[in-house]
Amino acid sequence: MTDNELLLAIADIMDKKLDAKIQPLENEINSLKDEQRRINLIIENEIRSDIKLLAENYLPAAKRYEKTTARIEAMQADIDVMKSVIREHSEKLQKIS
Repeated sequence: MTDNELLLAIADIMDKKLDAKIQPLENEINSLKDEQRRINLIIENEIRSDIKLLAENYLPAAKRYEKTTARIEAMQADIDVMKSVIREHSEKLQKIS
């Protein structure tokens, strides 16, 4: 065999070995791409819509909470005044009796 024939034979053997090692890597890359597509679909179809729904409901709920908190504080102030008046009236009634 000539040097060129030997080089071609060596190149052919190296190509076969390299192809054997590259094929599993290509399969793994394709598997990863498929998994990425699946994850992207889940994000697009499920998670985004769930987040959108949460956001749409959060603001009205937060506003209701804010209004209710203000009402509770006002009612607590009214109750404190009523307690004071009742205490005062009770003392006056005690004095009268």
